[in-house]
Amino acid sequence: MKLAQTGKRIFLFLAVNTLVVVTISLVLSLFGVNSRLGSGRFESLMVFCLVWGMGGAFVSLGLSRLMAKWFMGVQVVDPNTADSSLQELVQMVHRLAQRAGLPEMPEVGIYDSPEVNAFATGPSRSRSLVAVSAGLLNSMGWREVEGVLGHELAHIANGDMVTMTLIQGVINAFVMFLARVLAFVVSQAMRSRDDDRGGNYFVQYILVHLFEFVFMLLGAIVVCWFSRRREFRADSGGARYTSREQMIGALEALGRVHEGPARATVPADSFQTLKITGQRGGLLKLFSTHPPLEERIARLQNAAV
Repeated sequence: MKLAQTGKRIFLFLAVNTLVVVTISLVLSLFGVNSRLGSGRFESLMVFCLVWGMGGAFVSLGLSRLMAKWFMGVQVVDPNTADSSLQELVQMVHRLAQRAGLPEMPEVGIYDSPEVNAFATGPSRSRSLVAVSAGLLNSMGWREVEGVLGHELAHIANGDMVTMTLIQGVINAFVMFLARVLAFVVSQAMRSRDDDRGGNYFVQYILVHLFEFVFMLLGAIVVCWFSRRREFRADSGGARYTSREQMIGALEALGRVHEGPARATVPADSFQTLKITGQRGGLLKLFSTHPPLEERIARLQNAAV
């Protein structure tokens, strides 16, 4: 069961970027780019792949707020709402945004889900969204919620969405480029004088997608490594916007929800979505976007905030 949940997490993490690369692959095939690999145009192909790879990543970033509202059912909270709890949530986000020095107040959203989750998204520090689940609000006190929100505001202030988009765009470009170059080299090496060109193109087509899959996995390891580093930095930022003790308290609260009696009332996938547990070791740790809670708490305890 745990292996299935981990596999689902990895699949969801790769799905969007895989679709982008597959779409670009089809476009490249339609325009006959593969047929020109043997004519010494590697530099042109690299530029072309970089444009497509970065373009796909930034289109996803630009649509991130809209996608969160559509696919996760995030409802933006009106700052003038009569609901006192939601009003407190909006005011808390705005206070933290001011401490973080954001040029514009983020949109504040909530979505109806038992998962214990919060996230920040958006194309820039001026156009961002902070969303929390009903499960998180029901599982924590306001002081702990503020620690979690401080972490999410730090992601916005640090420009993590743009940073991770740049990294993913470069990975997409290299996946496309290296897959095609290696597919061409291998298919040419396998080709005999009696082979017809149609058969050779079919072999090359299969190899392109095989190499793309392999390089996507390797690229995901790189992206996840950067993501874990950004999580440590966001924890540090959250401690500055609230306090070290409050940030540690928020992480400890997440741990209690995960390990304690309340764990039985929350679906397992909720914690996998937030990835608050991380992976403590082994190969699967390479695909974890969040470090283990214990490691994050230890960093805060030992660091000068």
